[in-house]
Amino acid sequence: MTKKKFISPKIDYAFKKIFGSDQSEDILISFLNAIVYNGKSVISSLTIVNPYNPGQVETLKDSYLDIRAVLNSGEIVLIEMQVARIAAFYKRVTYNLCKAYANQLTSGDYYLEITPVIAVTITDFILFKENPKCIHHFVFKDKESSSEYPEHELQLIFVELPRFVKKLPELQTLAEKWIYFMTQAQDLEEIPESLAEVTAIEKALTIANQANLTPAEAEEVSRRAMQLRDEIGRIKYATEEASKEAREEGRQEGRQEGRQEGRQEGRITEARALVLRLLNKRFPDQTAELNSLVEDLSLSALEGLSDAMFELNNWQDLLTLLAEINQ
Repeated sequence: MTKKKFISPKIDYAFKKIFGSDQSEDILISFLNAIVYNGKSVISSLTIVNPYNPGQVETLKDSYLDIRAVLNSGEIVLIEMQVARIAAFYKRVTYNLCKAYANQLTSGDYYLEITPVIAVTITDFILFKENPKCIHHFVFKDKESSSEYPEHELQLIFVELPRFVKKLPELQTLAEKWIYFMTQAQDLEEIPESLAEVTAIEKALTIANQANLTPAEAEEVSRRAMQLRDEIGRIKYATEEASKEAREEGRQEGRQEGRQEGRQEGRITEARALVLRLLNKRFPDQTAELNSLVEDLSLSALEGLSDAMFELNNWQDLLTLLAEINQ
């Protein structure tokens, strides 16, 4: 039997092709029923807005690839695959959800015409460190009694792929099979029988089969994958090098402090040195201002800034993050 090779659904371009093509309606219905409705067949039909087609390859090269669908009930669903953390990620997801909700209403329209919006965000990183679940479903609730708001107008659903550790023989639910597809498709050499039992997943794997890609599509998948690897590698290398240098500087400065008080001050000095070195690499033209921005930060604030360092896209992101830390 000839071995197959499948593209990774985690690559944004591949994700759009698999779940957002003209022929992907039944695939997206199965996936959303699994993730949003615990495998129940709530969604019977939907319309994919601005579906992908092979003729768009050239125009999609530098675009933001997500999927938007309107369910048979009228609800709007936003589906996004995010591999790497970015600055203010929670805010961006919430903003897109609220924007899709508010933009339904134009001058003269009635509130009754607004339909609910669901944002389904799949991440290849951990968002909720204290909650070990793989799927997180958020709706409005009363703070004290936890009673839910009468209508689910806005829903946020997150799927954290790194949380999923089940093997192929352990898969039971439809959601588990879809998440396994998301995490393991690129490592498969054939379509497993347990996945082929789900017609939509078998179809998704057929679309993901590299043998079925046009030359232009195969080139675009390769380009997107290389960009992702390069970016992750660059961030990892910069972090490791800056951390080693900063730790050495911090140790040298920390040795000059007293034992009890000096140990704490040394940790702050080391953390400050690390943060400054990382920031100077990101914003080399702002050295003087950077020193004043981090000079009086506490140890916990410095550690928080260090953890979020590579979520910063621009100078304004840094100022916003510092404002949140100092609250």
